[in-house]
Amino acid sequence: MSERLSIDVANTGRGAVQSTDPVVRSISIEDMAEAFAQGLRDFQNAPGFGLVFGAVFALGGAAIAACAHAFGLTYLLYPLIIGFAMIGPFAAIGLYAVSRLREAGARPSWRAVLGTVASHGGQELGWMAFVTLFIFMAWIYAAQMLVALFFGLRSFSSQAEFFAMVTTTPDGLLFLLVGNLIGAAILFTAFSLTVVSVPLLLDRDVDFVTAMITSLRAVAASPGPMLGWAAMVFILLLVASAPAFLGLLVAVPVLGHATWRLYRKIVVFPEK
Repeated sequence: MSERLSIDVANTGRGAVQSTDPVVRSISIEDMAEAFAQGLRDFQNAPGFGLVFGAVFALGGAAIAACAHAFGLTYLLYPLIIGFAMIGPFAAIGLYAVSRLREAGARPSWRAVLGTVASHGGQELGWMAFVTLFIFMAWIYAAQMLVALFFGLRSFSSQAEFFAMVTTTPDGLLFLLVGNLIGAAILFTAFSLTVVSVPLLLDRDVDFVTAMITSLRAVAASPGPMLGWAAMVFILLLVASAPAFLGLLVAVPVLGHATWRLYRKIVVFPEK
């Protein structure tokens, strides 16, 4: 009976939506703290879903690292980890579905969660995936260009050699400064376009352009708190990636659930 209720809730989002444009509210640091606490409770109350999605994300990070080593691209490991964080909002869509079901008072099940993801968004989520992938590829291309500009067309035998080069030479230190500034700009752009848009596409019947504009409006309405949220997400993902990506098993689901809760505080649809 509870599973049927979950499925019914999962399938109610599209037909009952309002046609009015979403309203964006400003948020405070207190709202962020509350959203994070709610996300943590979502994970604690449905840990199985979070651990599975976190494991998929962690395995993806490990696979990217393994490919970098296999193809002699160890110097791109750090940019790849940064780029991997860019796809976080889209990769966490299953976690948004879990929080959405819990918020509606339904008990999440795998059938309901996967059904929500499959039946909501459709082509619009596909376009968002394309936008996210494009930003990721642009960042990796920019990182390769910076390496070529600062160090020439040379190969590095190991990550240790590349690390020594960028931390002990003037060119390396300048490379770190420029690379991190460009990376921060691209990462914040990706964050601004996706932090609200992906949950919105899962929740409501809107096109991906409207979703992205709403996400940008949300960042513009609360630039300080949203910048702080972006920094927190990046730092937590970076730290969680350090121990062989194992920390992502917990960091990803908590942040995913918290992002949904933050979205619900930011975006409202006025009743007609």
